[in-house]
Amino acid sequence: MAPSHHPLIYLNNAATSWPKPPEIMEAISQSLSLPVFGSGRTTGTQGEDYITQAREELSSLLGEDNQEHIIFTHNATDSLNILISGFIAGQKQKQNCHVLTTALDHNSVLRPLHEYERMHQIKLSTLPFENGMVSPESVEAAIRDDTRLMVMTHGSNVLGSVQDISAIGDILHDHGVYFIVDGAQTTGHIPIDLRHLPVDAFVFTGHKGLFGIPGTGGFYLRDPQTITPVRFGGTGTNSISLFHPKGMPERFEAGTHNYPGLAALAAGVRFIKEKGIPSIADKAEHQTFYIIGELKKEENISIYHENPNIPIIAFNIRGLQNDDVGFMLARAYNVITRTGLHCAPLVHKTIDDGEGCVRLSLSCMTTDEECRIAADVIREIAQNANPAVNPA
Repeated sequence: MAPSHHPLIYLNNAATSWPKPPEIMEAISQSLSLPVFGSGRTTGTQGEDYITQAREELSSLLGEDNQEHIIFTHNATDSLNILISGFIAGQKQKQNCHVLTTALDHNSVLRPLHEYERMHQIKLSTLPFENGMVSPESVEAAIRDDTRLMVMTHGSNVLGSVQDISAIGDILHDHGVYFIVDGAQTTGHIPIDLRHLPVDAFVFTGHKGLFGIPGTGGFYLRDPQTITPVRFGGTGTNSISLFHPKGMPERFEAGTHNYPGLAALAAGVRFIKEKGIPSIADKAEHQTFYIIGELKKEENISIYHENPNIPIIAFNIRGLQNDDVGFMLARAYNVITRTGLHCAPLVHKTIDDGEGCVRLSLSCMTTDEECRIAADVIREIAQNANPAVNPA
């Protein structure tokens, strides 16, 4: 199939957002135009303190007054590994630690937990979902005397469903269970106020809804003493000591930060705050339900969650493999999506027998015209498919 000459339509923002607003590109360029400035690491004063800027912007966006409790890492997966490993390391009776997670979760949650289960350091229970949701009642029913931790997604990267972490968090805390939430898909898309959410740790990534670049992310930690540090190194402070600082945020930040990445992240958060989360959410809802409404007109298109809370649409066309649909969209129409299992195998085991699907994911940079074209070409492919060849 010859390469398409259609304009590029990028609908893979749940993986990495694109295009980036001009402000982000300008921030990266500016951060590289002067020497790196970092407290304790240089005598120069020419550069900007991008670390502090990013911490202040994230604290404001997430409603957290104590900005030193915002920790920067490489990405959400890195953050989840630090938190999960640090929590388990702090358990005095590792063989007696029961952990909860869900079938909605990404491999950045599932794989660390399954590794610890394989090493006999935890006992793991995975909760099912129905209509894209894990019910608070199912969480309460799964809690045992030895349950110490729950790690779960805030928003599904396949179905776009946002979980009731407020109700779930209240139940967990009533039973003394620590609560880590993966907010990689929700941060930047919906309002998040950590002052009023019963979570112990909340994870974010820079390169999705926050419009930063890959290699940035982090987490919020309510009580630093609940997580044992698992990384140690240079911080630029108290260098005479051969032991890592215990104060925040240095307790969890070792080594040189990604200065261009944090410059981009600060600019991305400012961009979001200027547009306003309600405005971003309203546009996403309008565009998402427009596409769903168009796809529902074709009987051989299966949509796996028709009421997403964030702009993610998962579907298959009966008669075609999801990889083939993605190939046709990209090569014939220049519409970029994602196909397969989306690093969330247990979701697909439930919704499509583990075959995978096509995912469309929008951002506030997506235009109405791009949504119209994408819906039209998907319908065109569906109209030419033969459902008898590969029935869903």
